[in-house]
Amino acid sequence: MKGRVLIIAGSDSGGGAGIQADIKTVAALGGYAMTAVTAITVQNTYGVSGIHAVPDEIIGQQIRTVLDDIGADCIKIGMIGSAAAGNAILDALYDYAGIPMVVDPVMVATSGDRLGDDETGHIIRNRFVPRATVVTPNAPEAAMLADMNISTKADLIEAAQVIQNLGAAAVLAKGGHLDGDEVINVFLEGTSEAIFAHGRIESRHTHGTGCTLASAIAAFIAQGDAPLEACRKATLYVREAIRHAPGFGGGHGPVNHALRPLVEAGRVVSFEPY
Repeated sequence: MKGRVLIIAGSDSGGGAGIQADIKTVAALGGYAMTAVTAITVQNTYGVSGIHAVPDEIIGQQIRTVLDDIGADCIKIGMIGSAAAGNAILDALYDYAGIPMVVDPVMVATSGDRLGDDETGHIIRNRFVPRATVVTPNAPEAAMLADMNISTKADLIEAAQVIQNLGAAAVLAKGGHLDGDEVINVFLEGTSEAIFAHGRIESRHTHGTGCTLASAIAAFIAQGDAPLEACRKATLYVREAIRHAPGFGGGHGPVNHALRPLVEAGRVVSFEPY
């Protein structure tokens, strides 16, 4: 076991996204997952039908208690729930600024449900994104953060540049919501750019892909990978997690988190089920 990841996010009662997906991902990739739960959501593969917020002081206490004892090699931020919860998280992390942070700016669920109000979006944009080692918006979230419409690869690249200018060290803008037979993710870090592209897998079992991708990136960074390599491997992991989805539920079903890396010539080239 290598790489301690503190996950700060909401709980998904259906197990496909949120804290549940995050723990499964980190464990499958050989890391050690810890959590600070921000909200309890009532959801299944059809959508979110209720949200119960965890008190802000309890969120902060979870974070401090874990970091003071076990520590972390990377922090993953998912659903914060509210601006007040966001401030509590940032206050709790004040003394741990040196720990890398992967920020998944959770504002829209796969089902289309909004998971935060405008004030929450504001704190994500202005306080979490500038702190991020990697920020991982999907196209609708990138459009919100960059305040622009996104419908093409060129738009996605432009939005990633705007988000990087907000202060993020690196951006992985995900193009899964865009039309086309090819899914394109855009990675920017400094003046470097990389495109991760693969054929679209037609499947309704894509619930939790954003949580899963961000947690995989965090696990790889915690294990010593640079952001570019972490994003490359995480993209491969999610692709195969969709391909090998178990088929549960009648709506947007979960992916298969139980994958192990396939290594050729010392390099991870894909993932397969255990």
